[in-house]
Amino acid sequence: MTQEELFKKLIAHSKEYGFIFPSSEIYDGLSAVYDYGQLGVELKNNIKAYWWDAMTRLRENIVGIDAAIFMHPRTWEASGHVGAFNDPLIDNKDSKKRYRADVLLEDHLAKLDEKIEKEVEKARKRFGESFDEGQYRTTSERVVALQKDRDAIHARMVKALTDNDLTELRQIIVDAEIVDPVSGTRNWTEVRQFNLMFDTKMGSVAEGANTIYLRPETAQGIFVNFLNVQKTGRMKIPFGIAQIGKAFRNEIVARQFIFRMREFEQMEMQFFVRPGEEMQWYEYWKNFRMSWHRALGFGDELYRFHDHDKLAHYANAAADVEFRFPFGFKEVEGIHSRTDFDLGNHEKFSGKKLRYFDPETGESYVPYVVETSIGVDRMVLQILSASYAEEQLDGGESRVVMRIPSQLAPVKVAVLPLVKKDGLPEIARGIIDALKYDHNVHYDEKDSIGKRYRRQDAIGTPFCVTVDHTSGEDGTVTVRHRDTMEQQRVAIADLPALINKECSLRSLLEKLKN
Repeated sequence: MTQEELFKKLIAHSKEYGFIFPSSEIYDGLSAVYDYGQLGVELKNNIKAYWWDAMTRLRENIVGIDAAIFMHPRTWEASGHVGAFNDPLIDNKDSKKRYRADVLLEDHLAKLDEKIEKEVEKARKRFGESFDEGQYRTTSERVVALQKDRDAIHARMVKALTDNDLTELRQIIVDAEIVDPVSGTRNWTEVRQFNLMFDTKMGSVAEGANTIYLRPETAQGIFVNFLNVQKTGRMKIPFGIAQIGKAFRNEIVARQFIFRMREFEQMEMQFFVRPGEEMQWYEYWKNFRMSWHRALGFGDELYRFHDHDKLAHYANAAADVEFRFPFGFKEVEGIHSRTDFDLGNHEKFSGKKLRYFDPETGESYVPYVVETSIGVDRMVLQILSASYAEEQLDGGESRVVMRIPSQLAPVKVAVLPLVKKDGLPEIARGIIDALKYDHNVHYDEKDSIGKRYRRQDAIGTPFCVTVDHTSGEDGTVTVRHRDTMEQQRVAIADLPALINKECSLRSLLEKLKN
């Protein structure tokens, strides 16, 4: 099965089992907008809880807020979004499709990387244990040529993006002979900039209404509340402010399911530090955030850092945590050293002092900021992608299983009476009553026990508890483990401790001690 086929199956599976639906589907949907179903919202909430507790509960110097989506329009002038929040877009004249020029080039570079890796893998199989990968990469004419081509395109792209040279961006696309994936032609327009912010009107009558924006990021709500939080919370630098909330971007090239949407949710934390100490905190947060991802247990090889080729207007350092999706390594989280740009500009535009008096140094200064920003929806897609598996079982059977980390699984336990009589449903209901205050628990009595197991595998339920006739005699049940399909006999009284140990967020959070 190709990665493209796998991704299509994942999208279909997400809809079939109630994770994610196309928005307004009865009206043929709305492009790049999705609704979370009954299981998707549970997974999403569990991810947010894992992030929130890791950032705030484990730390005395980070607190949370929930700022409004609507903000004074001057906010976005100060932040640079009105003037600089743009994407370089290019159209194909034959297909009438529009693309981000930088994404077209990044996809082309990714294809060159794939060609290089295929050459290396073929050589590895040919030479076996004697294979020297480093030597092969520097001596193979084919690999050297591909790498030279890739590096040249990458260098030109970085310079064009840094210089905001739209003419050169188009020329690189032409020189690289990049074709439109729809029409297969190279009939490209010029590249032009497009602002990504949604605007709307606020006011009682249209004539007197003010233009305001749907926020493109949650960070600015933190910056404008910097002094409110610092003073009321008596916070001392270094300290952080965290927030989870919706953001909106008018993405022209929204694609890859929920990876890039127009309405999405962010988990952001702004960490305020002394000027001159930002780089040590930048490195600290890079390492901590990577450990947060890897604690999920999908495999360290699925993650990597990617330093930004072009820095945003507010940053002096930036890196992404990238995850290997079915469509390649892509960003799930950004760590940025934002300097004093945001607070400094808000001070300038508002005329209000946004300074911190440091009792240790006796100085008053505008703090520097290190940001961690992660997309909730991309985390959902990351977990679904890493968890989905199709397995062949003994006897010619097969199953689809979602190996979602038990702490994040939408349903933690399914309680299944073997038959719908002889008092077994009543025992099952009693078990649910004992567990439901701590965990999301499902009751299922329809179909054979095997079919019920398969249904729970397909939604990622870590444990199935089967109540049989022996349960009424000795107070025990069969616990079936999702990943191994092993079964064990457990006393009903011991179930809460067993489930808590495996499914509590504590077991994840304890991995983050540092």
